[in-house]
Amino acid sequence: MTSRGLPKRQKLIGLWLALSGVSIFGGAVFAMWLDAQLQPEGFTRLALWLGSFSGGGTIFLVGLLLERMLFTPLRHLQVQLARLVANPDARDEYPPEGWLKSLGPDLRRVRESWRADRSRLATAHTEGARSAARIRQELETLLQVLDTPLLLCDQHRRLMLFNQAAEDFFDGNTSLGLGKRLEALLPVASLQEVLSQLPADGSPRELLTPCEERWLRVVLRRVPGSDGETLLTFNDATAAWSREMGIRAELAEMLPPLRRHSASLTSAADALIQLREQGTQSTTLRQRLESVIDEESQTLGENVARMGALLEAMHQQGERLTPMWSNDFWQALDERLDPEHRLITPIGMPSWFRGDAPALIALLDSLVQYLSAYLPDNGFEGEVCLGNKRVYLDLIWRGKPIPERELANWCQQDLPSLPLNPKVSDVLRQHASDIWSLADPGGEYARLRLPLPATERVGAPRQQTPPRPEFHDFGIADLPHPDEALANRSLRSLEVVAFDTETTGLELRRGDSVISLGACRVVNARLLASEVFDQKVDPKRPIPPASTAIHGLTDADVAGAPPLDIVLARFRDYVGEAVLLAHNAAFDMLAISQKGVDFDIPVLDTLLISRALDEAIDGHDLDSLSQRYDLEFPPGTRHTALGDARVTAELWLALLPRLEARGIDTLEQLLALQSNAFDKQDASAS
Repeated sequence: MTSRGLPKRQKLIGLWLALSGVSIFGGAVFAMWLDAQLQPEGFTRLALWLGSFSGGGTIFLVGLLLERMLFTPLRHLQVQLARLVANPDARDEYPPEGWLKSLGPDLRRVRESWRADRSRLATAHTEGARSAARIRQELETLLQVLDTPLLLCDQHRRLMLFNQAAEDFFDGNTSLGLGKRLEALLPVASLQEVLSQLPADGSPRELLTPCEERWLRVVLRRVPGSDGETLLTFNDATAAWSREMGIRAELAEMLPPLRRHSASLTSAADALIQLREQGTQSTTLRQRLESVIDEESQTLGENVARMGALLEAMHQQGERLTPMWSNDFWQALDERLDPEHRLITPIGMPSWFRGDAPALIALLDSLVQYLSAYLPDNGFEGEVCLGNKRVYLDLIWRGKPIPERELANWCQQDLPSLPLNPKVSDVLRQHASDIWSLADPGGEYARLRLPLPATERVGAPRQQTPPRPEFHDFGIADLPHPDEALANRSLRSLEVVAFDTETTGLELRRGDSVISLGACRVVNARLLASEVFDQKVDPKRPIPPASTAIHGLTDADVAGAPPLDIVLARFRDYVGEAVLLAHNAAFDMLAISQKGVDFDIPVLDTLLISRALDEAIDGHDLDSLSQRYDLEFPPGTRHTALGDARVTAELWLALLPRLEARGIDTLEQLLALQSNAFDKQDASAS
């Protein structure tokens, strides 16, 4: 590789000792030859020998003088300048010495001027942004106390903001994080289609979409006047359904007593009429009672009728019936019927319809179980047929239709998997629907047909290619498109995941394995301190005491931890589209590679980057570099996976300005620089 700066210290010392040795040896041979030829005596002989050794001695002494007075001060100056470039506020531990001592006042002046300029710039920036910062702080405070889960993504669907409610709502989901793609959090095609068609005026659009074991009601709005930013709020439709069913059940329970009261009042009115006819009461009193009871009876009857109509309307209410994409529905139903096998094969043209997804899935699951004698156990075909005002959801199988009497009996069955055990007929009435079975032409196939409300949506969602506590970073919107050529991305715009592993030993090719994996994320050249990955791993083998002495982990610490393949799958989700970063990455990548999880993404190595920047300086292990760049390990975090990963991330941020000062601005340039810096003698450094 091209030499940068001073030659390596070992080379200089070797060259110096070689020249001195050759000169001294040559002088000795020359002195012996002259002594044999001239045979001098006394002072002459002493002068001859001294003169013969003077060349080698001079080279040795001059080299020693240069090392002490020039080369060592130059290396110290290089270390100090590197530290100042990385952090102008770093400690001054290497003042100029030797022949460079006169540079001390000038260097102090440069450092003080640099710091003063930075201070004035920071003050001006703070004063200019104070109002915006106050508004942002108030906004953040408001968002964090909101109970509604909220996400904000940029035009490229990268998350710029989420609140505490969203973090709680998606608890345990490693795809929630600043800079990550929305597709990784909610990988459903219908959501991408709705996002692409949002109006720019901020009008909301609503969507019901599956997420793991829940159905989520998502409200999407384009932020008016923005560069394509989108605001998303979430509600657990399954939980909301439970609450609404409770209200409906309470209303249903109120109806029988009200009807009884109405009947009693009517009977009382009839009795008073009979008393009047018999003439056993005062005429005035009878008329007054008859009027009051008759009026109350009519009013009560009207209220009962009104409540009955309200109950019916609630069963058919439109706000519970939200748009769904049929392929999303078939997939969710398939997972409900048999998670291990694929039972439903969608056919025909998929479509949008309106429905209550949790209720419909429970309804069809109940039907398949109740009518198992008429239905096949090897699967169905699912088809959506478009009518004039309805969408027909059809389950198709080879066989005969289900008799009407069986369907009628099934409609009276309870759905115990739903809250408050509603009947099948209740769910059908909620959708203003019915269900029947019919034979296809030819009689070979039969189908079960469920008509549902249609929507104005047409066409399939466009397929999206899969993507490659701090809660916000609005600067994400200024980053380039994440699908642009990664090689040309600037280093500061890279999303970087710094990681480290702790293992049972160093012989990874002979059975040693990972016992701890830690990582943290850098977005917009800012370390997100709270967005971390920290997981113990069961290595399926004992941890040697020699390894425990280094990282402190014992067999008891990893007992019950998940195996490596599960942890790596979670870690891959956490990484997303980011570039990996490690110190001595060759070792850590060997620890996680070829374990069933693909990490075919660029990898940066702070050890190689440091070697490329400072070839002449010794010591590129993590301890030496943390001391050189004034980085600190919090107590107890050295040789822990997360602790080492965090310091590696801080080291990356310290190296960034030095790379930029040398014109290394893109990932492609840095990878080229890094590839030329590999040296086998440092391959085991950590």
